[in-house]
Amino acid sequence: MTRELYDLSPDEPLTDESFIQKVHPDDRAELRKAITRSLRPENRMYIEYRIIGPSGKERWMLSKGQLQRTEGMAQPCLMGVTQDITARKVMEQKMQEHLQEIEFLRQKLEAENALLKSEAGKALNTQSPLGASRAMRQIMTKIELVAPTQSTVLIQGETGTGKELIAQTIHRLSDRSKHPMVTVNCAALPAALVESELFGRERGAFTGAVSKQVGRFELADRSTLFLDEVAEMPLETQAKLLRVLQEGKFERLGSPHSVKVDVRIIAATNKTLYEEVEKGNFRRDLFYRLSIFPIHVPPLRERTEDIPHLVWKFVNEFGEKMGKRINRVPQKDMEKLTGYTWPGNIRELKNVIEYGLIVSKGEVLELSLQHFELQAECTGSGTQTLEEVEREHIQKTLQLTKGRIKGKGGAAQLLGMNPSTLYSRMRKLDISSTKPKPQEVVS
Repeated sequence: MTRELYDLSPDEPLTDESFIQKVHPDDRAELRKAITRSLRPENRMYIEYRIIGPSGKERWMLSKGQLQRTEGMAQPCLMGVTQDITARKVMEQKMQEHLQEIEFLRQKLEAENALLKSEAGKALNTQSPLGASRAMRQIMTKIELVAPTQSTVLIQGETGTGKELIAQTIHRLSDRSKHPMVTVNCAALPAALVESELFGRERGAFTGAVSKQVGRFELADRSTLFLDEVAEMPLETQAKLLRVLQEGKFERLGSPHSVKVDVRIIAATNKTLYEEVEKGNFRRDLFYRLSIFPIHVPPLRERTEDIPHLVWKFVNEFGEKMGKRINRVPQKDMEKLTGYTWPGNIRELKNVIEYGLIVSKGEVLELSLQHFELQAECTGSGTQTLEEVEREHIQKTLQLTKGRIKGKGGAAQLLGMNPSTLYSRMRKLDISSTKPKPQEVVS
């Protein structure tokens, strides 16, 4: 019976070593430990392990026993039973796989629900999401042309110009709008996690991957995937993205099996992507795949006629949230708002209006403009270049915040910019990131 159970031939010696050699290499050490522990009278042996048959097929065994002394034996011996539990282990494995799949689907459903809740709060004016100037009307015409198609769109423009609003409008006007748009900020993810976030992972794909994870591409199946700050994507991930665009399939990290998806890509960047290609920071072939239908969003300073529209849009938006009713914006303040260059674009304007709503006590909007000190030279003499005006504005803001850039009340928040974007502009304009000295600021 023992020989049959362990696939031992009749002429093969039945010894401890011949028995151990039949055990799977990964289980031998643990089995030896269990046998050693069971040689103490107070211990019982109970262990599950695998054996390898002549054909290489694995079978599971359960051995349990205890050290016993029988009549006629000088020394006690280990006695017990061994059962073939292969069928049970196969059922357990199938059950575990089913449970993992259920958990995977649960996570996917929760992620989709979170996206739906997020999108529900983003009610956009699809006729004019960012203004009614000639430039924005031209962009709206482009949006209406490309939205019903499945074409990839590349949106370029300075930070804070409303590129995500453009992407949301394209999605809302498309036949994919019944599913939530999925957004990935490529600049906010560590390089090591970008691929995992985009394409998902299997359990054990890398150290710390203790569970299966749904990727953004799978969440965006039959919908739209918005890749914000796509120029920040690592080159190795760009290659995998190119394959998805070409073939519509990818592999999760740690899996050899391809997953097929139907995803529309909208990408955005505040950099000139062709320049990034020339510098070797972005794949040329991916650039051509993304720029099938390019849209350039002009900065706010080039469409000042949109500022009053946006001011009232934000006044109503924040007034409703704060329970305040604003009926008037002083003409002198509106002139200052339209005369400013807005290096932080719409995001900066939105922050200024929100601050104004907070401090306003009556029905007239009270703007506190000290953090960027609108001055006549912003619209007047033209003796300064745009870079000079921007450098002066950033320096004054740094002086106001005592050199603080990040966090609440920092220069980045006051300017309506991401801290990383502000650092980039400061490097380009040769502005020190340390606390500015009074003599460094043009008064």
